[in-house]
Amino acid sequence: MAPETSPAAKSKRPLSPHLQIYKPQFTSVLSITHRLTGIALAVGTVLLAVWIVVVATGAPDLYAGFTGFLGGWFGRLLLLGWSVALFYHLLNGIRHLFWDAGYGFELATAQKSAYAVLFGTAFLTVLAWWFGLMMEFR
Repeated sequence: MAPETSPAAKSKRPLSPHLQIYKPQFTSVLSITHRLTGIALAVGTVLLAVWIVVVATGAPDLYAGFTGFLGGWFGRLLLLGWSVALFYHLLNGIRHLFWDAGYGFELATAQKSAYAVLFGTAFLTVLAWWFGLMMEFR
């Protein structure tokens, strides 16, 4: 016969660590962000596939409507988010490749590479959008 556990006995058991106990650390936030940007890239790829289908149909009205949507404020916001996700996921993926090779595990190096990923993401996003907008206004 198994011993009975009373509610008082259950309350004295140690709890497993979970998100409510630990405060978010910089590296854990970047790791979660890496996963979220992967999801955003998948959604953005669906948007790209829809654009390719619209172009392939050869329907000028459908194409004008879709490019009008992407050229509007909400479409541009989606494209901006997709480009941020693309550059972040790319740079953080390179960082992970270095980790897979056994480099960059020291705390100071991990912190520096994390800031490099964030700076690189901002720089490449601004550069890509600046270049894209300059080409648009030619």
